[in-house]
Parts: sequence; structure tokens; C-alpha cells
Amino acid sequence: MTYGADRSEEFRQAAGYIDRILKDQKPMDLPVQNPTKFRADHQSQDRQGANIAVSQSLLSRADDVIE
Repeated sequence: MTYGADRSEEFRQAAGYIDRILKDQKPMDLPVQNPTKFRADHQSQDRQGANIAVSQSLLSRADDVIE
């Protein structure tokens, strides 16, 4: 199971930075941004092989369940 920042959202934020840099703004003057969207992914095959039980409520909250 993984939980972390959504990569596609990070790329969207990076595009904003690139736009500002190309418009002659100094990278040093740009603010640091924290992730705003997170993902929870669960791979059920690994869980079954290791005999780990995961509650149904946790599975239902996952953004992606990989069989």
C-alpha cells in the first residue's frame, strides 16, 4: 500500500512554475508549494501472498486497488 502526493497534480503545479520562469521571474523568488492532492493505492496480490488482512473500509477509501 502506498500513500503520497498525486504525481499528476505535481506536474500541473510544475507547469505553473515553468510559465513564471519563462516570463522572466527568478526561480529564487518563487514560493515553495506543498502537495495539495494525495493518493492511496493498494495492491491486493502482495497482501494475499503475505497473508495480511486489510479492512474493507480501508480498501473502499483507496484511490486505486490493483488486482
